[in-house]
Amino acid sequence: MKPRHQRAAVVLGVLAAVGVAVALVLNAFNSNLVFFYTPTQVAAKEAPLARTFRVGGLVQPGSVTREGVMVRFVVTDSAQNVPVRYEGVLPDLFKEGKGVVAQGQLGSDGVFTAREVLAKHDENYMPPEAAEALQRAGEMKARMSGTLQQSGRP
Repeated sequence: MKPRHQRAAVVLGVLAAVGVAVALVLNAFNSNLVFFYTPTQVAAKEAPLARTFRVGGLVQPGSVTREGVMVRFVVTDSAQNVPVRYEGVLPDLFKEGKGVVAQGQLGSDGVFTAREVLAKHDENYMPPEAAEALQRAGEMKARMSGTLQQSGRP
């Protein structure tokens, strides 16, 4: 085999290996991709039936029922409702009327079977470090505006 043909074979082999690696990475990425849907989108049949996705909204007050470790509740976005079934321990922040995101699959019966439930904290919550930084920034801004007013600047 001529050196020219050997180089061509090596280049083709490297390109084939890179192509296979890219195909494997894209396949893994696609299979791990999880979309988020609202209860209105689930009711409109926009969510896939045989694929894992997330549904989020508020836990409808009065909808939580417990049977041992089996918990049933309803996720609502104030327009539509999605019944959810979950087997396991719920997060401490899980409460009626609070935000929740559940990951799982929608059954043909319209019940969402969750494998994971994430309770959302209050939207007003802020980590202590961030609150402290904002407070310091506010104090600094107040000092700066006081200094500017004393110097006669607007």
